[in-house]
Amino acid sequence: MSLDSMSSLVHIPAGRYRIGSDRFYPEEAPSREIELPAFQIERTPVTNREFAHFVRSSGYRTISELPADPQVYPSLAPEQRQPASIVFQAPPAAVDRSQPRQWWALVPGASWQHPQGPGSSIADLDDHPVVHIAYADAIAYCTWANRRLPTAEEWEVAARGGLKDADYAWGQDVNPNGRWMANTWQGEFPWQNDGLDGWEWTSPVGAFPANGYGLMDVCGNVWEWTSSAYPTPKAEQQRHIVKGGSFLCADNYCKRYRPSALIGQTLDTSTCHMGFRCALDAAD
Repeated sequence: MSLDSMSSLVHIPAGRYRIGSDRFYPEEAPSREIELPAFQIERTPVTNREFAHFVRSSGYRTISELPADPQVYPSLAPEQRQPASIVFQAPPAAVDRSQPRQWWALVPGASWQHPQGPGSSIADLDDHPVVHIAYADAIAYCTWANRRLPTAEEWEVAARGGLKDADYAWGQDVNPNGRWMANTWQGEFPWQNDGLDGWEWTSPVGAFPANGYGLMDVCGNVWEWTSSAYPTPKAEQQRHIVKGGSFLCADNYCKRYRPSALIGQTLDTSTCHMGFRCALDAAD
């Protein structure tokens, strides 16, 4: 399958679908039925090659490549406003897993072109999903491409691939016939990654089997932005729902690489495992 065909839009028909789960995290419940109009969604997350074409065409600079706005962050000292993004850094063994700041670092110079910080590059990662994408970056790309972000409901329906109430995009068994089906973490998170699935960071889109609709990487690899707001108190910073989990999802820490799983992400946050895919309205 060529990259062009993998990047194409997949048609999801109008219908009644079941989403959510009562078996995992509270924010996924309740399992429920919804009605959706027809829509289209990209077969894969947006890749570095595709995002680079957008940047060359538009001159766009991502949030992580710009200094922090002093009007938005008036308490930051000038030296703290330098361009930066959040990168996973494996901590020593047996850290307190209730303290995630022990394995996340705000790294100056980290961006979509330098996913692990200065000195790293995407030279050999054309077909990997673009990362360090904040919400505004995803919206800018979608606008340029005459597309939009999927809603969280659309994303989940597409990710399920036509299966009803299955835990994973491929069924109920996490490793059918001993096969790894998604780019996730194997080992004791966050200090020991055994890499049994063949990858320790991002993998090329399409490295793992497609779901029933032909979509790639809906479980693991990178989290993906949606257009749906995540419920937050008025005093808190606005968040949107992200779906799909990432290469850092581990069964012994965060089993959120399933279609029903979700988290809320602040809009100006960019990380080494945050990407997106586009969608489009469609007539059934």
